[in-house]
This record gives sequence, structure tokens and C-alpha cells, in this order.
Amino acid sequence: MKLSKIMARTDWGIDPVPEKHRILNFFDFFVLWGGLGVGLLVILAGSFLVPGLSFVQAFAAIILGSSIGCVLLALVGYIGAKTHLPTMVLLRSILGSKGSILPSFINIVQLIGWTIFEFVIMGYSADKIVKLITGHSNHYLSTAIFAFIVLVMALWGPMGVIRQWLKKFAIWVIILITSWLTIQILGKPDVLSLLTKPGDGSMPFWAGVDLVIAMPISWLPLVADYNRFAKSVKESSYGTFAGYFIANVWLYSIGALLLLTTQITQDAGGFVPALLSSAGWLALLILVMEETKVAWADIYSAAVSTQNIFPKINQKALFVIFSIFSYIVAVVINIVQYENFLFLIGSVFISLFGILLADYFVIRRGAFKTKKGINWIVIVIWILGISIYQLSSRQYPGLSASLVSFASVFILYILIFNFSHKGTRFFKPSQFTIFNKFSKD
Repeated sequence: MKLSKIMARTDWGIDPVPEKHRILNFFDFFVLWGGLGVGLLVILAGSFLVPGLSFVQAFAAIILGSSIGCVLLALVGYIGAKTHLPTMVLLRSILGSKGSILPSFINIVQLIGWTIFEFVIMGYSADKIVKLITGHSNHYLSTAIFAFIVLVMALWGPMGVIRQWLKKFAIWVIILITSWLTIQILGKPDVLSLLTKPGDGSMPFWAGVDLVIAMPISWLPLVADYNRFAKSVKESSYGTFAGYFIANVWLYSIGALLLLTTQITQDAGGFVPALLSSAGWLALLILVMEETKVAWADIYSAAVSTQNIFPKINQKALFVIFSIFSYIVAVVINIVQYENFLFLIGSVFISLFGILLADYFVIRRGAFKTKKGINWIVIVIWILGISIYQLSSRQYPGLSASLVSFASVFILYILIFNFSHKGTRFFKPSQFTIFNKFSKD
């Protein structure tokens, strides 16, 4: 299929996807989210779990955190598949059309941040490989090449990337290279003793769970941008959960093992050489090439989120602007604050999507309707959820800040809604009082 035809079929911004273009099935979503769950930054995130935790503790945190995060990812994807709308438009149902501008802006900022991180790690890794082979180094050029590839993928559109690239080729290469990397790490001397070595206690278990949850949570603001193309709601949910869960568990585990077996420093300067020594330059180069799919999703969804604020803005122009901007910042940024960046994302979006899930599945029982104006009550609950997350993570590190924040706003939203309906049936979907008091346009 020609590039122009694919682009024409997928460039409808924030409008509901036409029925004839809802064609993605279980395996499409398994491939998409399995592919997006595989990345160099996921491996890097896994390395933060040790030596604070033992590998056994880290693996338990990985399983638990991945399970929780992927359930949330699948549930938000379910709403997108059911309504055929992108994620930021879904938030109009709880925040109002104007209220959804704030999370859209935050999402744009975090997606550009992710893109910058991806460009940094891709450019640095490729430059290391080229220098190893040729003796020459040009970080600016290597980063520019990957930025251009990502831009082309964004212009290609979701259907082209998923069905023509990921499904037919990329996913199989990903499985092969990830398996090779796993074998190389497990084949290192004294690996069994390292697996049973106690942690130093510098990271509480639930803080580790939060670090793992942060990765699937980072995709919550994007998931419906792609799941709206689903042929079947159930297939999209199952495919999303299965694909991302397997990838997240696998890559986080590799990251933890990599640190234990190589004693890397947790920055690009130490991380990339460790991968080179473990996998070899060819395997690392392929992993770097596969990283483009993650940056593609970030750029594409950043444009869709921008269209929730400015519906008439040209999507392709946004692809170009965001790619160029991310490249410029990427060649001068330091990645050492990556862990804090993950925790910040978790605090902002976990509570907001807790409200969305409570509203859609408990209050509305699957009914969906966008609202105008701003729902200030929901914004207050959202801010409260962020505050609870920050307080929990700093004052009570033994608890999971993500779970505490999510549960708090989920329950609070339901209680406030029920309190405003005295004398009515509990959670009756047809009743809507204070939550319908949106400000006028």
C-alpha cells in the first residue's frame, strides 16, 4: 500500500474513527504494545531496582507492578476502543472540553520529554557503535538520523507502522534480539550467586513497584490514540494487556540483571557500554533501531493531544515541529534525572485516570458523553490525588504511592457523586447533579 494512501486513511485527528477503519485485532495490539514495551529506556529503568532490592524482590516488584499497570492500560484502552476516540478527548467526559486542555498540555510536555530521552539514548548508542567500528564520532549526526526516521514513521501513520512494519518484521526481530541479550546476560560468570544476593535496602519494595508501574502508566495518556482503531473491544483489551505485560516483565528483568552482572552506572555513559559488552554492537544497533517505534508513538500522540486543544491545526506540521524541537534539546540534555521523571509522570496521571475509570465503569456503567466547559470539582480531586501521591512517596516510602493515590481518588469520586444523589439509587447512571455543573463556554 502506498504511503500517501495510508496517511490519508489515518489522519482524522480527534474525530471518532470511521467503522470501516476499525480493523486492528488481538495480534495487532499484542504486537503494538509488546513492541512499545520493549526499549532501551525500559532496560535502564529496570536497573534502578537493584541493588536496593535483591533480584528476587525486584522480580516480585516487576510482576506485581506490571500486572497493576497493564490492567489500567487495558482498561483505558477499552474505553478508547468502545468510543473510537483518542485519550485526551475521553477526558472531556470528566473534565469538560476546556478542562481537558490542562492534561492535554501536560501530556504534550511529557511526550516531548519522552521523545527527547529516546533521541538521547538512540543517538548516544549509535554514536558509540560507529566509533567502535570506525574510530569516528558524530553525536549530532547519529541523533539527526534517528530523528528523521521517527518523523517518517509519524507521517506514515498508525496503520502503516503497526501492520506494515511492526507486525510483518519488527516484532520478530525484537523477540530474537531480546532473547539473545537475555542468554548473554544469564551466561555471565557467577550469575546464580548474583541472583540470590540480598539487596542493600536502599529502595523499599513498594517504591520498586511504583517504579515498574510508572512505565505502563506513562502510556495511559496515549493508549486510546491507537486502541480506537480496534475491530473488537475485547481483543484490543486482551492484546494490550498481554503484549505490554510480557514486554515490561522481560525488559525490566533484563535491566536488573544487567546492573548486577556488569555494575553499570545508571546513565547513558555507563549504560550503553554495558549493553555493548553484553550483546555486541550488532544486537545493540538493532535494539537502537527498534527504539524508533517508541519515539514514533510519542510524536504521533503529542500531535493528537495538541489537536484536542487546537482541533484545526495541521497534524503533519506538528510532527515536523515536535521532531525538530526534540532533536535540538536531545543533543544537549543529560539523562541522569530519568528516574525522577518517571515518578513525576506517575503522580500526575495515575490519579486522573483513576477518576476516569471510576466515572466510566462505576458511575456511568459504560455510558459516555463529553461535556462542555470545566468541571472544577474533578480538577480539585485530581490535584488532591497528585498531592497524595507526592506525600506517600516521600513520607511513607513503604507504601505504593501509585496505589494509594489511585484508590483515594477512585473512592472519593464515587463517594462525592453518591453524596450528591441522596434519595436516589446508589450509582444510578441517569442521575447527574453537581458533576453536571460545568462552567459555560
